[in-house]
Amino acid sequence: MTAGAIERRLTVDGLGLEAVELEGDPHEPPFVLLHEGLGSVGLWRDFPAALQDVSGRRVLAFSRFGHGRSDLPPRPRTPAFFHEEALEVLPRALEQLGAADPLLVGHSDGGSIALIHAGRHPVAGIALLAPHVIVEDVTVAAIRQARAAFDGGGLRERMARHHDDPDAAFSGWCDVWLDPAFRAWSLEDDAALVRSPTLLIQGAEDPYGTLEQLDRIEARVRGPVRRLVVPGGHSPHLDAREPVLDALVRWASDPTRP
Repeated sequence: MTAGAIERRLTVDGLGLEAVELEGDPHEPPFVLLHEGLGSVGLWRDFPAALQDVSGRRVLAFSRFGHGRSDLPPRPRTPAFFHEEALEVLPRALEQLGAADPLLVGHSDGGSIALIHAGRHPVAGIALLAPHVIVEDVTVAAIRQARAAFDGGGLRERMARHHDDPDAAFSGWCDVWLDPAFRAWSLEDDAALVRSPTLLIQGAEDPYGTLEQLDRIEARVRGPVRRLVVPGGHSPHLDAREPVLDALVRWASDPTRP
């Protein structure tokens, strides 16, 4: 767990979600971190503490069902899970965290969830790190490589250090993305509902998606947009931490400025 974080336990439909809070200014919108497809509270590493340190704001994070120390999901994942997380789970998690009008920071799948949520619920802004709104060939190829790494044992062993059930965490992500029916998935209509300030960040060498993801979001959201491309891969907050932290703090201080 991140140093200095307060452990929380959320309950949604009778099931528990692992959560943490780093205390900060109660009068400013908090940062709420939504992890990637294989992520968890712990896999943000020291980024939450660094973000709290430079911003002075509350920073909150939770692990989705089947991830980290959270309970298993109530039903098998389907392509509908993005909307289920954004419209059913996230509103209740935010209420329990006392995070009205948050600054959502979503990484990869978490970015897609933040985008959907912001189109239908009030937020102070959304910062999307390596988000997905369409399925690209490079995404599918990278996930197939991850499947091979998991089946080979190496990735499963690493995931077992961070997830109570690494098989559930992996299959809940991989099986959805590799479902042939998922190739037609798109969140472009959802992006067109977003009127909140949006910060888009991606690594220039991201193996899971091209800059077309950012292009499509920027073309459709209706609020002010800022954009940052940094060196590195699919985890810009880890690969280029200082530029990402700086961008987040500057954006949070005046998110309505384009």
